[in-house]
Amino acid sequence: MSGFREPGFADRQKAAQDARKNLLNKFKSQPGPDDPSVAAKRAEREALAAKRAEAKAAREAERAEQKRLEEEAKAAEAARLAREAEEAAANAAALEAEQKAKRDARYAARKAKRK
Repeated sequence: MSGFREPGFADRQKAAQDARKNLLNKFKSQPGPDDPSVAAKRAEREALAAKRAEAKAAREAERAEQKRLEEEAKAAEAARLAREAEEAAANAAALEAEQKAKRDARYAARKAKRK
């Protein structure tokens, strides 16, 4: 068995030239842009992209609808809380007025008793 022979400059140059030729042949053997298989693949990619865009638009519409429903629920809750606070204030005012009326009646009864 012979030992390792280090390639010389000419060998490296020939190997590089062969590599360039192989690369060029590989590139030339590929189908062109007007080839039916390439056109079919392009159409398939475009259809996939359109489907993805449609799905994305549907997701965004669903998110917008969900956000709108959440905002409506928040607004309804805020209105309910405001209405409850208003009713509580009205009840408190009515209770206070009732207590004042009872207090005034007791005071008037005491005054009338003294006379």
